[in-house]
Amino acid sequence: MKQHTRPGRAWIITPGLRLSRFQAAQTSGAGVALVDLEDSVAMQDKQAARTAAQQFFDRPDAPCTLGVRMNAPTTLEGTKDLVALAAYASKPDLILVPKTESARDIELVASVLDAQGYTPDIWALIETPRAFDKLPSIMKAPRLGGVVFGSADYAATVHCGLAWEALLYARSALVNSATAAGIPAIDAPAFDLGDLDALRREAEQAKELGFYGKGAVHPRQAAVINETFAPSEEEIARARAIVAAGQRSGSGITSVGGQMVGTPFFTAAQALVREVDESARGADASETP
Repeated sequence: MKQHTRPGRAWIITPGLRLSRFQAAQTSGAGVALVDLEDSVAMQDKQAARTAAQQFFDRPDAPCTLGVRMNAPTTLEGTKDLVALAAYASKPDLILVPKTESARDIELVASVLDAQGYTPDIWALIETPRAFDKLPSIMKAPRLGGVVFGSADYAATVHCGLAWEALLYARSALVNSATAAGIPAIDAPAFDLGDLDALRREAEQAKELGFYGKGAVHPRQAAVINETFAPSEEEIARARAIVAAGQRSGSGITSVGGQMVGTPFFTAAQALVREVDESARGADASETP
């Protein structure tokens, strides 16, 4: 299985022409801030957005991973994006590739942008029925860092609703394929800007399903996503108890808190404890003068 660096739980995207929003996105608390060259930019404004978006990356001290959602690489606008991105003085840490439908799309982006000292993290935006049909082959792309669910485009193509039940198959299929490939999956945003309770419920469902994080379309959403996806103290304590029980039982079946646990439970608990401990070590290292 591939091993990749996992960026933050909350991902926020901001239009490439809205320079006044750049700093708000970068300081929202999201682990990944993306500047958008695709859906939020009208066709006649694409070149202006490419020029403006350079300023998004002129911040070496940004508190998050900075990335870009380009246009689909098999389109003329996507080709122009790649040429522009390759010439940026300050380059994106992460490239989100929309309308990904084959491993070739990922490799095309890598072949243009990879250079000595620069190999951006490349993620696929999975948002078409054809992409879901091709998931096993897409996941084989060597440079694929992770996947993001594009619910709006998928629902529009399938002519289904955006409610959780309508998109449950797509979400489940994406998480399953991503997990099999050893890469993280990020859930689509919740588009109701004012209903943070609904966002929290949907984030909890996405976490339960196996998503690593969730998209945000407004800075106020980032904190809710971070809080929801972060392991609770109760979850951490239970995971440590399960790990300890597994050690005592020699990884044999035992019980914790009245529940039978065995190898699958030990594996999941060990992964959570390892993630929590590694995160704590990283925080300690960043605070060391």
